[in-house]
Amino acid sequence: MWFLIALLLTPCAWAEPDPRIQPDNLFPVVEMDTSLGQIVVELDRSRARRTIDNFLTYVVNGHYDDSLFHRVVPGFVVQGGGFGNGYEPLPSGEPIINESGNGLRNQVGTIAMARGRDPHSATDQFYFNLNDNESLDPGRRWGYAVFGEITEGLAVLEQMGAVATDWHDAVGAETVPIAPLRLISVRLRPE
Repeated sequence: MWFLIALLLTPCAWAEPDPRIQPDNLFPVVEMDTSLGQIVVELDRSRARRTIDNFLTYVVNGHYDDSLFHRVVPGFVVQGGGFGNGYEPLPSGEPIINESGNGLRNQVGTIAMARGRDPHSATDQFYFNLNDNESLDPGRRWGYAVFGEITEGLAVLEQMGAVATDWHDAVGAETVPIAPLRLISVRLRPE
């Protein structure tokens, strides 16, 4: 009896997705307005459905608006999604399953989910690849799930990858842009 009650109260994987995330659009497009210019990213839901549904849920709920790119490693990645404009950690949802074995590679201009050591620990943080980062692709171990690529604004990403960085106490890293690199807004383009 308790099992049945728990089953009824537990959100299920077959629940109807939020229509705001365009669940039937295989290639949704997001526009990211940054302090250095606009980046347009086409997502590939045919390869990473759960990852994109998760990412777009954050997008349509305004999670990334007025946040920061808090990690820049030249020639490697630009990472954002986890810190607000005052370097306060943003609240995140439950971790998602790792979809790194989807055939998409960590190549220049692609977007992928950031995670911790646990391969299934990605929540809201994402990164852009500044290089072909084969070490982030799956092999004998889990990789990092790529779920789209930049179609406009690659020059903006290159500028982001060249900013000066230093130690920041709130982030606990030396890869934080000295001049805040803002993610002003992220919008899902209409179908």
